[in-house]
Amino acid sequence: MKLPATYKESEVSSDELLAVKDLKVWFPIKSGIIQRTTGYVKAVDGISFDVKKGETLGVVGESGSGKTTLARAILRLVKPSLGEAYFNGVNIVKANRRQMKEIRRQIQIIFQDPYASLDPRQTVSSILFEAMKIHGIVRNKSEASKKSIMLLELVGLSEEHLYRFPHEFSGGQRQRIAVARALAVNPAFLVLDEPTSFLDVSVQASVLNLLKNLQKELSLTYLFITHNLAVVHHMSDRVAVMYLGKIVELADRDSIYHNPKHPYTFQLMAAIPLPDPDAKKKEVLLEGDVPSPVNIPPGCRFHPRCKYATEKCKKVEPLLIRRDGYLVACHYDIDFSADKIVGEASNE
Repeated sequence: MKLPATYKESEVSSDELLAVKDLKVWFPIKSGIIQRTTGYVKAVDGISFDVKKGETLGVVGESGSGKTTLARAILRLVKPSLGEAYFNGVNIVKANRRQMKEIRRQIQIIFQDPYASLDPRQTVSSILFEAMKIHGIVRNKSEASKKSIMLLELVGLSEEHLYRFPHEFSGGQRQRIAVARALAVNPAFLVLDEPTSFLDVSVQASVLNLLKNLQKELSLTYLFITHNLAVVHHMSDRVAVMYLGKIVELADRDSIYHNPKHPYTFQLMAAIPLPDPDAKKKEVLLEGDVPSPVNIPPGCRFHPRCKYATEKCKKVEPLLIRRDGYLVACHYDIDFSADKIVGEASNE
């Protein structure tokens, strides 16, 4: 199985801090004695989007939709198979070692598990100083110490925490240390890969509010990845909905939450529990599981789970087109309140 050749580099708008163009991450499946490639796991399969300076783009979807692989590909922690990703006009996919070092200073990632993302053998001081030393942020230990104290205070900790080890902290405190480590190199862009999924609900709120405050104070840009739909509504300006390696819908957060256009998005939003225990809500069940990225269904990837699917959906893959201010990958306009297809989709 041969991958097609990548297309030519394209220009990026000046207000876009990050621009992803048809990005693909395919992991080869090898078998036999000679380890011949017999197929691919198409974890990310042709994604395009942009993130403007100062905004938060939320990425949501079920487990297995490719969210974390997308985040790692943007940082080139996994190698993209095809496509391009531009940061400040520099193509991350083709960047050399010197360029990548600067890109990795400006783009930092905060992982979901604070228990695994911090080195248990290093003190907080050592964790912060190591990042600053690698990128030449400080000239000596005195400067590093002053900056470390400032960073800890910025994330709600104090100087007394500098010489403790990660196991001496709670989960919320560890995630604050991870945030401080990311900020130690003066980044412009943070990839937040489900940063609160390992935390208690009360702690989640404090960490999310910290991230929002830091974004305002430091003029940061976020790519916020989560499966928690309430959290992404609280944090994001726009929301991209992923399904089986593709973006199926992208729009501003209020449009996505109150008037989704794609059947998958509608069913995700319908599954959000209401805060009022006495409120009644029509039950909308999303049946089945995400298909394997090794054997992707033909046509629309969502058709095996979609009640509105037609023969066209089973044969023709819908393109992500602009419609009424949304980007939607669906062949039809659907009136979800009337539970019926009302027409063919058309580009605005």
